[in-house]
Amino acid sequence: MNICVFCASSENIDKSYINAGVEFGKALGKNGHTLVFGAGKYGIMGAVARGTAQEKGNIIGVVPYFFDEMDVIYTECDLIRTDTMRERKQIMEDKSDCFVIMPGGIGTFEEFFEILTLKQLRRHKKPIAIYNVNNYYDDILRMLDTAIAQGFMSEQCRNLMIVSDNPQEIFDFFDNYTPFEYNKYDFLDTARGDKDE
Repeated sequence: MNICVFCASSENIDKSYINAGVEFGKALGKNGHTLVFGAGKYGIMGAVARGTAQEKGNIIGVVPYFFDEMDVIYTECDLIRTDTMRERKQIMEDKSDCFVIMPGGIGTFEEFFEILTLKQLRRHKKPIAIYNVNNYYDDILRMLDTAIAQGFMSEQCRNLMIVSDNPQEIFDFFDNYTPFEYNKYDFLDTARGDKDE
């Protein structure tokens, strides 16, 4: 499988996150999967790539040309260059069979919510897993629960992804994945039915 990993490019984080990235990359490579990522050489991004490389796994990095100015690109991979960040995300989404969200900042949050929104809108049926290292995503998950409780989001939307702190559980989920059918606008059919009665 081509596994897309969205994650941090920052080095100003606890080393436990870096170590988790390396170990996840090793597991990815050992399982014979290909890493698709944002081609960063720092932070969890670089750690996952280094771990995958240690197990001689295939790596596809997707990065805009303007990153050349910053000297932050992991070059020991098959690089795909883009003009924009939007194009970068589109290529990563298209080339991937599944998605893992590891800890990250606003860029990672944006990538997670976009890929989840697209699945909710049935633009793809690919599996999504949050790798919740050190319970990093607990606050965001509580925010989603609040959105559900107040009617801004369907409870079924939570079934569009899994949350785990166990890499093997994530790989098993991908291996045995069955798409979950969900229509965000089911309530319209109910409302129309009420009007017809």
